Amino acid sequence: MKKVSMLVASVLMACMAIADEGMWLPVLLKNNYTQMQQMGLKLTPEQLYDVNHSSLKDAVVWFNGGCTAEIISEQGLLLTNHHCGYDAITKHSTTADNILDNGFWAKSLAEEKENPGMWVSILIRMEDVSDRVNKGLAGVDPKKLDTKKAELFKTIETEAKKDNHYDATVKSFFKDNAYYLFVFEKYTDIRLVAAPPQSIGKFGGDTDNWMWPRHTADFSIFRIYANKNNQPAAYSKDNVPYKPKRFLSISTKGVKEGDYTMVYGFPGRTNRYENSYGIKLAIEKVNPAIVALRNVRLTEWKREMDKSDSVRLLLSSNYARVSNYWKYYIGQTEQLKRLKVREEKLALEKQFMEWAKNKPEYTAILPNYEKAYKDYDPYALHSTYIREGIMGSAIIANAMKYISLEKALSAEKQDPEQIKKAVDVLKTEVEEFYKRFNVAAEENILASITTMYYENISEDQLPEYMSEIVKKYKGKTNRETFEKFAKALFKKSFIVSKEQALKFIASPNLKKLKTDPAYIFAKACYTNYTERILPHIEEFDEINTREGGKYIKALMEMYPNKNFYPDANSTMRLTYGTVRIYGPKDGVDYRYYTTLNGVMEKEKPDDPEFTVPSRLKELYLKKDYGTYADNDGEMHVAFISNNDITGGNSGSPVLNGNGDLIGLAFDGNWEAMSGDIYFDSKYKRTISCDIRYVLFLIDKLGGAQNLIKEMNIVNN
Repeated sequence: MKKVSMLVASVLMACMAIADEGMWLPVLLKNNYTQMQQMGLKLTPEQLYDVNHSSLKDAVVWFNGGCTAEIISEQGLLLTNHHCGYDAITKHSTTADNILDNGFWAKSLAEEKENPGMWVSILIRMEDVSDRVNKGLAGVDPKKLDTKKAELFKTIETEAKKDNHYDATVKSFFKDNAYYLFVFEKYTDIRLVAAPPQSIGKFGGDTDNWMWPRHTADFSIFRIYANKNNQPAAYSKDNVPYKPKRFLSISTKGVKEGDYTMVYGFPGRTNRYENSYGIKLAIEKVNPAIVALRNVRLTEWKREMDKSDSVRLLLSSNYARVSNYWKYYIGQTEQLKRLKVREEKLALEKQFMEWAKNKPEYTAILPNYEKAYKDYDPYALHSTYIREGIMGSAIIANAMKYISLEKALSAEKQDPEQIKKAVDVLKTEVEEFYKRFNVAAEENILASITTMYYENISEDQLPEYMSEIVKKYKGKTNRETFEKFAKALFKKSFIVSKEQALKFIASPNLKKLKTDPAYIFAKACYTNYTERILPHIEEFDEINTREGGKYIKALMEMYPNKNFYPDANSTMRLTYGTVRIYGPKDGVDYRYYTTLNGVMEKEKPDDPEFTVPSRLKELYLKKDYGTYADNDGEMHVAFISNNDITGGNSGSPVLNGNGDLIGLAFDGNWEAMSGDIYFDSKYKRTISCDIRYVLFLIDKLGGAQNLIKEMNIVNN
């Protein structure tokens, strides 16, 4: 096991990087430095990442578990994407004070808005613990490997937590070929400072999402607060702005084609070492199912959102979250096919089999893969339908949360503490759940997803309770049957009503819970899945990880001069590349930037995705761009580079060779939607908001000169 870790480390450290491909752990970048310098980097490796002294890594934070943000002032000012702050913005929006549509600009610390539940984590250090983990796992029974691994991780993490405001996590790389410890400082008092109107921050909406050319000012601003000792603390009026070890300077020089760019951030998940079997399954089954199931929610929510502003404000965050990856999976499937990724993987596997035929430790990898996918295939769709369908129904997902309470109430010897614990969990979520729970939409969603579940999942995999539903509510069509079922459930379940739910939670009754129709259905689906389906999923996952680790190790031996980088897994990464144009198809060539002219060209006053605020039009007509205009006199809005990013990089800083902030990464492009599985150097682009457009909007549109004065703005 130790040899595997050494192999991974040597490959990572010895090989030169392709300029645009790779999400690199900062601690492993020193051997890439010469190439980075040749491309335009002016900083030393220690200025990029240093444990003992402040470095760029100290100015980049993990934002609320799904995005990235950067610190841009000595008072803990945070810049991230509008869509990353969208949930907070909508929670603070009402018909009386509609900051989602009107924008928000705090002119003083007192005006900044609290956000319970929001957090950011600042990386303290990362450490290779591969040898320790591998030593601890040596000789362990394969069936007990996951349990032992979890114990080792917990021990290492506990040791790393020097005090109660540190977080620590051990992550696996290359499917258990290497392990790293990450230690964070987590701050939970995060306040909303500014956001443009969503007509600007979300300009183009779903239509332009994942597309270039783009004209979106996808940014919002928050601030980290700490106690008087600059340590993490729960929200308090006595807290003060956080004093960072490092914050980013902001460059207004602008970019040109060929300029060096770096993106620091916390990319979520990639699967670049996926095999041909996995790609086939995604294209033919999983992705189309995800798209169809998400479309149900989007259709029903949109119908209700169009009826009133109050409903629109309440459901906007949910809609945006679901629609983003609804479109993503459409694009991923299309590009995997267009780029013939499966065919390329098959060719690689053919070469691999030829290379491995005299290597007994590797000859069984692909046959084992083939058998694992063949056994998994009948259950893959079921797993998708539970995650995106059954759990996509808000009432059923909420009903699932009562399972712990039933267990506590059903215990032969009831434990009041366990009951209280289960009740407290339910209490904490009641307010937020019912605020965004639209009965009309959710009843139709339940009818649609249960119909699809019944029609698309093999009968021998369905819960027995499904046949009872069909018998009891039998209609002329399956749709009519499940419409009757949904209507009856919504009429009789106490979980439909906030008042009834609170009444039940205040005095929980086992009989009432076990006879509630929403809970009965949720429990039936849960029990069926965990007892009959999940074991197959877990067996597949175990084989996939084991054989995947062997496969990556073997590929490294097969191609000793090739550069291998670890898949993204929500840990800090740095990518580097250049500002670069591209041509998506014959006869079409895109330039590397867009301007405010394009916003006006796209304007459609009657289309909420393309409305332009009157104040922005006024500034445009006057060409009142201040010091933020480009040398060409235009207001540049966005630009593209060939940096390698994925979900989780939203809000990441785009930096120049001096480490100054030049843009805010917010999207990828349609022609490279296969990027989580396959990096295509010809088409892959990162779409970023030009930092000068952000400053222009803060200054000229928002009138928040207080924020401009707080930043360190340079023109290098």
